[in-house]
Amino acid sequence: MNGSLLLRDARLLDPVTGEYTEGDLRCADGRIVEIGTGLTADARTEDLRGAFVLPGLVDAHVHVTASTADLGSLPASSPSYVTAHSARTMSRMLDRGFTTVRDASGADYGLADAQAEGLFRGPRLLFCGRALSQTGGHGDSRTRGANTSEDHPCCAGLGRVADGVDAVRAATRDELRKGAHHIKVMASGGVASPTDRIDSTQYSGEELRAIVEEAEAANRYVAAHAYTARAVNRALELGVRSIEHGNLIDDLSVELFLRHDAYLVPTLVTYWALKEEGREHGLPESSWRKVDEVLGAGMAALERAARGGVKLVYGSDLLGGMHRHQNHEFRLRGEVQSALEVIRSTTSTAADLLNLTGEIGTLAPGAHADLVVVDRDPLEDVGVLAEPEKFRYVVQGGTVVSG
Repeated sequence: MNGSLLLRDARLLDPVTGEYTEGDLRCADGRIVEIGTGLTADARTEDLRGAFVLPGLVDAHVHVTASTADLGSLPASSPSYVTAHSARTMSRMLDRGFTTVRDASGADYGLADAQAEGLFRGPRLLFCGRALSQTGGHGDSRTRGANTSEDHPCCAGLGRVADGVDAVRAATRDELRKGAHHIKVMASGGVASPTDRIDSTQYSGEELRAIVEEAEAANRYVAAHAYTARAVNRALELGVRSIEHGNLIDDLSVELFLRHDAYLVPTLVTYWALKEEGREHGLPESSWRKVDEVLGAGMAALERAARGGVKLVYGSDLLGGMHRHQNHEFRLRGEVQSALEVIRSTTSTAADLLNLTGEIGTLAPGAHADLVVVDRDPLEDVGVLAEPEKFRYVVQGGTVVSG
């Protein structure tokens, strides 16, 4: 009976077409096996009375190990303490309807294996290990006065410093050796790093090209943290597949996204949350003052990308106690995009980016039986998905895990 479920009288959303099918959905052994009318099964049965069913949600930019917004303090934290925080963070993500998440640095194979084995509840976890950063880059958490770095692989932390083509090749191969689903690289400055400028570009073209080459050799891809058009455009030209944030893109950026069949993962909610309460959750004052540089531009970048036809994917990028705002991203994007476009960003388009097309982000037979059931039509108001406490059910692998 595990992973078996029958949902009757449902409105089943196909995110690709934007159309509902009215009928029943049957799950067995953790997969969707049948859609039709009058279905029967020796399984838990729920009469939904016309409720709306959509695929389990995907957040493609999370940091499940970010137990605080003071990222520089993580290497000095006990790994077991950070792991306990991560398990709780992931459990709460599942309650919010996110059945798959892509970690954008910090998580490793241990957390992914533990979730897959049922040692704690949480979304399916796609990890990259540590993000690659140049010295003084967004993944280098040392202050100006610190010369040594606690960069031991057993310490908690989000980044690893590697300089030079040979070193970045070795670092990329090392993360791939440990099972990384993708490689994360810091290609520009950022908010949470102490010594870099947001408008800087990071890594040489030769270094970025080497990282992309190594990832592609392993049939993986590179996701790049980048804000300015200069940093974004350079990364796209060098073969990066996924741009994270992209708050300061220009019209050429849009052309390059289309030309290179790349994806943009905006993370609007994190800037909203960092401005509102970042300091309460450990964000250093120097980092808090950098938030305004990207906060206002984020919505304009989203509008520019959406208008230009860029493939957009849902991301939140929240840290510490701000994870609870994860679903507020739906409201922010709904100010610019249609409800269907926002839903695609967290289902079908996200699945394409993660190379899991047909496995997640769809209600088609054969897919993982990851579902969210809501009482109001999210195509009429995508804000329905911003209120996870009102979800009727969250289903993971054919098992009701919330509701």
